[in-house]
Amino acid sequence: MKLKIGLFFFILVNSILAQETVKTVLKGKINANAIDLEGIYVINLRTEKSTITENDGSFSIVAIPGDTLLFSSMQLKEVRIVLKAEDFQGELFLVKMESNITQLKEVVVKRYNAINAVALGISSPGMLHRTDAERKLYTAQSTRGDALLNAISGRTAMLKKEIVVESKLSFINQLDNMFSEDFFRNKLKIPLEYIKGFQFYVVENTAFTRVLKTKNKTSIEFLMIELADKYNKIIASEK
Repeated sequence: MKLKIGLFFFILVNSILAQETVKTVLKGKINANAIDLEGIYVINLRTEKSTITENDGSFSIVAIPGDTLLFSSMQLKEVRIVLKAEDFQGELFLVKMESNITQLKEVVVKRYNAINAVALGISSPGMLHRTDAERKLYTAQSTRGDALLNAISGRTAMLKKEIVVESKLSFINQLDNMFSEDFFRNKLKIPLEYIKGFQFYVVENTAFTRVLKTKNKTSIEFLMIELADKYNKIIASEK
């Protein structure tokens, strides 16, 4: 019996390792109602590898079926796609993205501090709220059998990476909400096409994310000015 179990896991591990070694460069193109499709970020959430699109929206990234690709841009709505085997069979993998610009006549924002999920009875006091990636990881480790199989298959490691990427995207979303595009262009002197790249650059900085969590706008702005100076020097050296 033990021999059969051992043989099963040996075959399973070798099968998984064989799948992991087959890496394919996926060539694709963004389709959107936008003149400039350059600089859209394409991120493989499993490997955390990323690339950016050319001016016609084309891109290439290493991936395998089952990987989740995230497409992110300031002017377009975020798109996530789980790759299938057939996505690798055509000449180009086409991705449809929509404009992120919404015109509003007037918006009146009133803050109600007393109204929240607990007050509305949606959740209980002290309840732990997990993100989508955190829920997937929790489920993958919920039982001893699942935890073992997911650890062997690499799913647990993939989900942990997805949580890291999700956290970075959450930080970037916070920056978008706190600071306007004009702030990045005029105050920090970041070229328009490099703004998203700068945001990814700063959220990789542990000291900056610690300050970002405090939501102290003055401290965040002060540190961003320092990092923007370094980032602009990197841009200059690459030209």
